[in-house]
Amino acid sequence: MNLQKHQENELLYIGFNQDYGCFACGTDGGFRIYNCDPFKETFQRDFNKGGIGYVEMLFRCNILALVGGGRNPRYPPNKVMIWDDHQNRCIGELSFRSEVKAVKLRRDRVVVVLEHKIYVYNFADLKLVDHIETTSNPKGLCALCPYSSNTVLVCPGLQRGHVRVELYDMKKTTMISAHETSLSCFALNFDGTRLATASEKGTLIRIFDTATGDQLQELRRGADKAVIYSIAFNYNTQWLATSSDKGTIHVFKLNEKTSGGTKQIKHNNTNSSSSSNNNNSNNKSSSASASGSAAAASSSNKNDSDEKDGSSSAKSNPKSSFSFMSSVLPKYFSSEWSFAKFPVPESRTIVAFGAEKNSIIGKYDRSSFFVFHATQEIILAFVVVSAGGTFYKATFDPTKSGECIQKSFAKFVKGAADE
Repeated sequence: MNLQKHQENELLYIGFNQDYGCFACGTDGGFRIYNCDPFKETFQRDFNKGGIGYVEMLFRCNILALVGGGRNPRYPPNKVMIWDDHQNRCIGELSFRSEVKAVKLRRDRVVVVLEHKIYVYNFADLKLVDHIETTSNPKGLCALCPYSSNTVLVCPGLQRGHVRVELYDMKKTTMISAHETSLSCFALNFDGTRLATASEKGTLIRIFDTATGDQLQELRRGADKAVIYSIAFNYNTQWLATSSDKGTIHVFKLNEKTSGGTKQIKHNNTNSSSSSNNNNSNNKSSSASASGSAAAASSSNKNDSDEKDGSSSAKSNPKSSFSFMSSVLPKYFSSEWSFAKFPVPESRTIVAFGAEKNSIIGKYDRSSFFVFHATQEIILAFVVVSAGGTFYKATFDPTKSGECIQKSFAKFVKGAADE
């Protein structure tokens, strides 16, 4: 999450790694790495001069992609620097004519997002593999499947509300008309077979099959317009969580049509080459080989009370009591509402699932980045970025809809009010 436009402390950026096991923070003077469970700071790199406005980790290894940011950028905002923290230096560089909006990494690809174009590079030698024209994309929306056996990239199409899915292994492109209004957020599941999207209205989340473009499920966050900051699947694609500016994290149960047909991925599969602690911590993290120039709790907002009457015990998402009349009533009355909710102060938040059974991990603050996770085998963290940085962990009962339970809280950045 880019925090530079509304910066309230030293934080410029917060983002998770590919398996949500840890997250990176870009600051006015460098970057930091935090482990999600247990929550702790595992590494801090301070530069004498300049801020880091974007940090993309490569799982937990020593390789990161850095983009300068803040009032005094460490690097130009139109360059992507490939940083090897074992060598404490940049080992690769990509330059562009316009500002870099986002960077995505996997072990064989580097994806750079500009406002109107996306560039795809081979990681080993930084040779250009593909470039894609998009509609205006100031948020840098892009999703890259981390699963090594499926190379899938998702980006905005050339029309408003359209999504382009590149299935490189199948040599196929899928175009999806996801929404009538502009895209606000989207996310892939871990094997790249499912895509969840939200528009700038922020009321609905739609889930699609990436290969066919078919819509599999539609979920309702609420009735009022909201800014969706993040969407996250759990590892087995049975749950989905989303965060918005309404101050509530929503967890949805995914139906059999959505969760069926996805590949079963073990939690340690995407982290097999980096089973050590964090990215750069204790010098125990695995390294990526280099070739050439690069290396291979406030109350819920009433306006957002997407709540249905009661919290009935169920294994599916609640629906309106009038859903039996869906054939004659507006579509709203047949909507699937959230299975569980977790209120946070109204702020910018990002959510992601974690590694502990039926739990959620996160971080939050007035203007925050929140991560949330609720699976059967995995739990992930959420972080919050604002006047200060905080971290939450929460759990929910997968057999009974209702409220989530906060399990832990930590504050990892001090704001002006804390001085």
